[in-house]
Amino acid sequence: MSDNPAPQSNARKVFIKTYGCQMNVYDSDRMTDALAPHGYTPTTDMGEADLVLLNTCHIREKAAEKVYSELGRIRDFRDERGPGAKKMLIGVAGCVAQAEGEEIMARAPAVDLVFGPQSYHRLPDLVERARTERVVDTEFPEEDKFAHLPAPRREVTISRGLTAFLTVQEGCDKFCSFCVVPYTRGAEVSRPVAQVLAEARALADAGVREITLLGQNVNAYHGLDAAGQPVSLGALCHRLAEIEGIARIRYTTSHPRDMDDELIAAHRDLDKLMPYLHLPVQSGSDAILKAMNRRHTAAEYIDIIGRMREARPDMAISGDFIVGFPGETDADFEATVEIVRTIGYASAFSFKYSSRPGTPGAGMDNQIEEHVKAERLDILQAEITRHSQAFNAGCVGMTFPVLIEKPGRNPGQVAGRSPYLQAVHITADAGLIGQILPVEIIGLAKNSLEGRIVTAATAAV
Repeated sequence: MSDNPAPQSNARKVFIKTYGCQMNVYDSDRMTDALAPHGYTPTTDMGEADLVLLNTCHIREKAAEKVYSELGRIRDFRDERGPGAKKMLIGVAGCVAQAEGEEIMARAPAVDLVFGPQSYHRLPDLVERARTERVVDTEFPEEDKFAHLPAPRREVTISRGLTAFLTVQEGCDKFCSFCVVPYTRGAEVSRPVAQVLAEARALADAGVREITLLGQNVNAYHGLDAAGQPVSLGALCHRLAEIEGIARIRYTTSHPRDMDDELIAAHRDLDKLMPYLHLPVQSGSDAILKAMNRRHTAAEYIDIIGRMREARPDMAISGDFIVGFPGETDADFEATVEIVRTIGYASAFSFKYSSRPGTPGAGMDNQIEEHVKAERLDILQAEITRHSQAFNAGCVGMTFPVLIEKPGRNPGQVAGRSPYLQAVHITADAGLIGQILPVEIIGLAKNSLEGRIVTAATAAV
C-alpha cells in the first residue's frame, strides 16, 4: 500500500452498496476507511462516483444472479453518461466475489476489480491497478488485514452514530452442510485482544455508547492477549466493560457448541452485556440437525437456553431457522415448530432452504419441493410472529434503560433502542440524544414500542 496519500485537491468519490449481514456493513465502513487516506470520500449518489463497489453476500439462493443484474444496471448507467464523463471504476467485493471471482470477470466485462473479504487492506493498490488492467484478488493472505487497515478519523466515527459494529472474529470451522461461509470467509481467526481493545477505545473516544461484536462464530473467539494466551469471548467482554464510555455490549452471531460457562457467567456478572442472545438452532429435529452437521441436539440447545436464563432471568432469545432441508418430514418440521413454542423467541429469522453450490446439502437426496417449503415457512413464521408479538406486548408497563440514538420520525420525538434491540419512540427533546434513560413502555406500534421518560435525570451507566 502506498505511503503517499493522494492530495485532497484530487479528491475522488466512492459509492458502496452493501448486501447481507452486519459484518458486511462493518467491512464497507473499513473499505471507506482504507480509501480515505488516498483521496476518496464516500457518496450516496452513484452519479458522482469515481468508484462503485458492490459488497456482496452469498448466503441466500440466487445471490450471484442479483449481483449480475445490479452490475448490468451500473454498466448501463455508466454508458449513458457518455464519452466525456469521468471514468467510473466498477468493483465487486465480499463473499460472491470470493466464491466466483473469475466467473464474474467472464460474465461481466464492465467489472474492473473483484476482491474477497480478506483483501480490503490492499484496496487502494488494487484500485490503482484496476485503472490499467482488470484485477482479481481472492486469495487468503497470510498477513492480518486488520493490522494493515487504517483507523477511521475521529470525525468519521462520530458521523456514524452512537452504536458501532466491531469485528472480533472471522471465518468458520463448523462446516454446516447448508452453508458457504467456510468456503468464502475461510477458517476461524480471532483478532488479538489488544487490537480489539484499541479499536473499542477509539470508538468510545468518538462518542460511541454501544458496540456489537461481530463474527461468523463470534463466541468461538480465542484471540491472544499480551502474554500469548487465548482469551474467550466472555473474558473479552469483561475487558471491554472496563472501557469508560462504552455503556452497552452485544455480540452476534453465535453457535450453540461455543456457548461456554464463562460466557454465560459474563451475562450474569456484567450489566453492560445486554440480556439479548441471538443463538441460531436452524431445526428442532435431531435427524435434520445431524444432516445439517450442526453437532448439537435440540435438547442440548434447550439446555443452553435454560442455563442462560438461570444466569440472567431477563434474557430474551433470538434465533435462525431453515425449513425444507433435504429429507425434512412433517414430523421433523413439527419438531421445529415445537422448539419455537418451548423457547418463546422474542424474535427470529426463518428461511426456506436454498441449495448452495459446493455445499454437501446441494448433493443430498430427498430435496423438498418448493411449495412444501413455502407452506412450512408460512406456518413457522406465523408461530414466530405470535411469540414475538407476545414478547413485545409483555413489555408494556415495564421500564427499560433506553439509549437515545437519534431524532424520531415526527417533530418533538426521539428514537432509541431497548436492551432487547426493540425500536422505541419517545416524545422528548433532541438534547437527550446520547443518554441512556429509564423509559416506561406505554404502547405498541407496528414495528416499535412507544415510551415515556420516567425521569429527566441521566442514568450513570
